Amino acid sequence: MRILLATTGSLGDLHPILAIGLGLKQRGHTAVLATSNTYREKVTRAGLEFAPMGPHLATPSAELVREIFDPIKGAERLIREHLYPAVPQAYREVMEALDGCDLVVTHPITFAAQIAAEKLSMPWVSTVTAPLSLPSRFDPPVYSPAPSLAKLRCLGPAFNGFLLRLVKTVARPWMKPIVEFRASLGMPPGEDPLFDGQHSPQCVLAMFSRVLADRQPDWPRQTGVIGFPFYDQAEHGQELDAELERFLADGPPPIVFTLGSSAVFDAGTFYQESVLAAKRLGRRAVLLVGTNVIPGPLPAAIAVFPYAPFSKVLPRAACVVHQGGIGTCGQALAAGRPMLVMPYAFDQFDNAARLQRLGVARSLKRKHYSARHVSVELDRLLSAEYSKKAAEVARLVNGENAVEAACDAIEKVAGF
Repeated sequence: MRILLATTGSLGDLHPILAIGLGLKQRGHTAVLATSNTYREKVTRAGLEFAPMGPHLATPSAELVREIFDPIKGAERLIREHLYPAVPQAYREVMEALDGCDLVVTHPITFAAQIAAEKLSMPWVSTVTAPLSLPSRFDPPVYSPAPSLAKLRCLGPAFNGFLLRLVKTVARPWMKPIVEFRASLGMPPGEDPLFDGQHSPQCVLAMFSRVLADRQPDWPRQTGVIGFPFYDQAEHGQELDAELERFLADGPPPIVFTLGSSAVFDAGTFYQESVLAAKRLGRRAVLLVGTNVIPGPLPAAIAVFPYAPFSKVLPRAACVVHQGGIGTCGQALAAGRPMLVMPYAFDQFDNAARLQRLGVARSLKRKHYSARHVSVELDRLLSAEYSKKAAEVARLVNGENAVEAACDAIEKVAGF
């Protein structure tokens, strides 16, 4: 078959689709990955065909990341100012890419690909990357604009269902551009693409582990929870930088501090406070800083690198401090390492809460991220209790074969 896989967003959105694309290729299918031009080289270097599909965002600035990662208004700005306006061009691109394809796989915010699949009445598999994209009144999520509402989850499905309906009501006016665009194609308004409208009626793949969330009675009945499809790769292969390899081999496991591939553009004082926290604890540390410059000189016990493949470095860490992106959460869970999570926005508050309930993480508000608070939290995390629980959860996560499950589901929908 020829299969189009559409995705957009950060590496946490790209990597699972890359993993599935490579799995399909191993089975003899042709996988075409449609995404931003930013990822063209990464996709082709992985050995998959590339197709452009907007929005084609340049390397984000700190100002842009700060705007869209605002926990209260960030999601609305991202959707209304950046994603929805890009749909008409993205639709033209994805329709061209779909020529000759047998099936399309979509991501929660690839709105143009969702519309194209419906317009063409073609076999369609949708994916979600985090439990927040499958909100349930039985397992209510933590909403980033009001994380304190999570304290009310104990009130039960009736209250949580009311809260979910309220969230949908608030967001519904945002979809006006989508309704207008669908009308221009002769299509009815459809369901809200942020909620029910994103899900294929044929198959929904929940690309996260059951340890985070399992099937709920009010999820689409065609949903399968498959686990994390892992993929990460350094610029020139999957091996660690030689200097990082030497550092890891040179002493006890370090604390790894990272802000993923998006939040890192608005790091603030995260890395400076992390250095001070590591010094307070007398611990070695690895800082994965992207393009940030960390003022020196730094002690020999602290190493700074722009990037490292998580699957290679996290299993050798003592614990991981990060922003709560679903890709980083998955890699740290698989590595069996306790986590300190400092959420910015979107699904990160919900991910942090789920990790805390699992007993593998602690969470710290961004405004409280100081060396004093971080060192206290890390001292607790580095106990045997958290390490033992993280190792138990890792065995469950690593027992899931997400890529195989995804490929099986895709072939079944296509009747292959």
